[in-house]
Amino acid sequence: MSGCRPLIAGLLLLVGGAAAGLFGSLLGLGGGILLVPLMTLVFGLPLREAVAISLVSVVVTSSASAAVYLERHVANLRLGMTLELFSAAGALVGGLVAFVLSDRLLAGLFAALITWVAISMARRKDPPKGAPASPAPAAMPATGTVTAGGALVDSLSGDGYRIHGLGIGVGGSVVAGLASALLGVGGGIVKVPVMNLGMGVPLRVATATSNMMMGITAVSSAVIYLLRGEIDPFVAGPIALGVFIGASTGPRIASRIDTRVLRWMFVLVLAYTASQMVRKAAGL
Repeated sequence: MSGCRPLIAGLLLLVGGAAAGLFGSLLGLGGGILLVPLMTLVFGLPLREAVAISLVSVVVTSSASAAVYLERHVANLRLGMTLELFSAAGALVGGLVAFVLSDRLLAGLFAALITWVAISMARRKDPPKGAPASPAPAAMPATGTVTAGGALVDSLSGDGYRIHGLGIGVGGSVVAGLASALLGVGGGIVKVPVMNLGMGVPLRVATATSNMMMGITAVSSAVIYLLRGEIDPFVAGPIALGVFIGASTGPRIASRIDTRVLRWMFVLVLAYTASQMVRKAAGL
């Protein structure tokens, strides 16, 4: 019977990863927002190890989705690679800082992140039926307009929209890299709003570009965790495979699920998870 325990544990990790990947893909969030609490609160892994394994899963799912988005010419490759330089720098710093911070402080930071996501999702309003899913992109300026750094902005802009607030994008990318390394999330929670609201990138393009960037950001800090011996392949393997399966299944069943019900269920799960992470941070 004892020989069955590793197999059962592997199956449970696989199922848990699939659930996290499925919820994350259906709601436009990375699986890390659920993976880290799942591994720490349910499977009892140390928080820092859970963050490291979550980063591995982010690399796997981002690699799978990036190929699709690039093939369909949805992601803005040039903008993504420019901002990724700063995300990767933030992730490298975060990966080093993570080993200085205590587990209780990291748990407190993660609880704050989960609370913010839960509140944001609870306040999100569904667009009325027949309304476009996202606002129309800003029109391109007339030919001949001269602006500071206009050549760079034009080279990073896409078909039908012109970016602005490049400084906001750079700052947000650094923060996203830090959050990814410290908390094991993909960084899309920061990158998508920054690109969409701060830079004028259409939501669909921002989401695709963020998915493409997340894997590179995660690799930047995952290497540090790997060198420090924080990644257990016997745990990371089933989790990453499960997340990949769940994230691949989500888009196929999204049209059959009432996302409003799903979102409120997710808010309740996040609220409970945040309370448990607060208790962990407080040492209760």
